[in-house]
Amino acid sequence: MSDPANSSSRGVVLVIVTIGTFLNPFTGSSINLALPLIGEEFAIDAIMLSWIPAAYLLSSAIFLLPAGMLGDITGRARVFSTGTLVYTFASLLAFFSPSASLLLACRFLQGIGGAMLYSTAIAIIADLYPPGERGRAVGINVMAVYGGMTLGPFIGGILTQLFGWRSIFFITVLLGCIVLLYVRRIPQILNESRRETFDYQGAILSAVALVLFFIGTSRIPKTDAFVFILLSGLTFLIFYHVESGKTSPLFPITLFSSNRTFSFSNLAALINYSATFAVTFLLSLYLQIVRGMSPAAAGSILLIQPFIQMVIAPVAGRLSDRTDTARLASIGLFTSSAGLLGLAFLGMNTALSWVVLFLILLGCGLGLFSTPNTTVVMGSVEKSQYGIASSFLATMRSTGMMLSMGIVMIVFSMLLGSTSITPELSQGFLASMQIIFVVFFVLTILGALISLDKKNPDQRMKA
Repeated sequence: MSDPANSSSRGVVLVIVTIGTFLNPFTGSSINLALPLIGEEFAIDAIMLSWIPAAYLLSSAIFLLPAGMLGDITGRARVFSTGTLVYTFASLLAFFSPSASLLLACRFLQGIGGAMLYSTAIAIIADLYPPGERGRAVGINVMAVYGGMTLGPFIGGILTQLFGWRSIFFITVLLGCIVLLYVRRIPQILNESRRETFDYQGAILSAVALVLFFIGTSRIPKTDAFVFILLSGLTFLIFYHVESGKTSPLFPITLFSSNRTFSFSNLAALINYSATFAVTFLLSLYLQIVRGMSPAAAGSILLIQPFIQMVIAPVAGRLSDRTDTARLASIGLFTSSAGLLGLAFLGMNTALSWVVLFLILLGCGLGLFSTPNTTVVMGSVEKSQYGIASSFLATMRSTGMMLSMGIVMIVFSMLLGSTSITPELSQGFLASMQIIFVVFFVLTILGALISLDKKNPDQRMKA
């Protein structure tokens, strides 16, 4: 299976892994369309509503690095299979959730399963495909992520309107069962162990730091918010000190500090997702609450961005095999910034054609950025480090998404407070949304500049 010439076997594994990674973006983007109805059914305020996507992101960020390390110990294929099972089971529980608190618990459990999927998927692909073909394979996998994001709003809107929000989790269970039926096709050679010990101390410290940080950001502007953020920073410092002295750490600090390409590419990914993830969440509320559209109609508009991403991603993957990947990723971020700036000027009566145009720009930008940046990250490390590189990149993605929702929570808490988002609060919501998009625009410009400053992987990785 490690033979690059065995393209047929590699293709089978690529399909299985790609379908598995489709699950999370499909469910997440579908749920965004159902949030207004979930908020109405459980009578929860804007902050609590924001926790429905945020609970998954927090869990995913906590468990990605430990899941990657577990994959190196017990086998990446085995962890990928277990992750599919956990994600499917959590979706089944979410289908029957009688309260918002239990739904949040299910979303947290989904995050654990999603972490196991994402921490191993890219590593499996990078293991199978040589540098000259890796960009195309990664592009196909990224295309599946965008495919889930594309179909999610459209199908989720229709399902929510016709059958209620719980039907989204029912579809997720069906898809998960399909993956479970075929996941055994992943060859056992991918279950070879690459390390012997698990870093429990590093896993606990990183989890505590992330939880404290997100609790702190979600409680701004309350006074105790800064206490949580300070404690988070102190915990990260302890984590850094402890990990620096270990021979087999959760994350090799030296890789981040000595590999400029690796560190800058991951930082660019963190900023990219911090500035773009909450777009669907915000526009779902804007289209349904401010503009009075149905879930299905709103979903039809929101599918435009991920559809464009799905089309651009494999093209960007092929280009990344032949061109300057760092420059390509930077062009993507600059394009995204133009879309975000446009969204900052949306009003009560803005023509929907402008919304579509801004989503097209954002989709082009994200499609041009994600695949080349992923290729740069995986090409900047040795083969023995594929697992940790894949896990860390996925951690940056989930942490960025978590920060994106954290920015939303901060602005909502400052301008809206503990109130439900209703048509009567349209003006306050619009003001909040515009501020958030301006912040996202500034972040994306910063990410583009950082991406320009990084270098392509050594040519030895292309040999």
